[in-house]
Amino acid sequence: MRKLLISLAALLAPAFALAVDSPLKKAAEALPFRALGPGLMSGRISDLAVHPSAEGTWYVAAGSGGVWKTTNAGITWTPIFDAQPSYSIGEITLDPNNPDVVW
Repeated sequence: MRKLLISLAALLAPAFALAVDSPLKKAAEALPFRALGPGLMSGRISDLAVHPSAEGTWYVAAGSGGVWKTTNAGITWTPIFDAQPSYSIGEITLDPNNPDVVW
């Protein structure tokens, strides 16, 4: 959980720097808005489950396809539901008695 909070703080730090009158804010104001990213909607994350004792292990349910697992806090991801007949996943949770079982 600590790593997650540190990562979140690192992501939010530039936003706080832009909130005050700083050289970073002046540089950002000089840049015009432009479209970034894919042209089509995809990659919709519908749910997330974090292992209670292995904080770097996360499971993500993707509305656009499958269940993904990371054991290094999101640096790399592995699909774990590809062999199943279902495609779109709406919700994911871990068994409260055995968090190594994914529902």
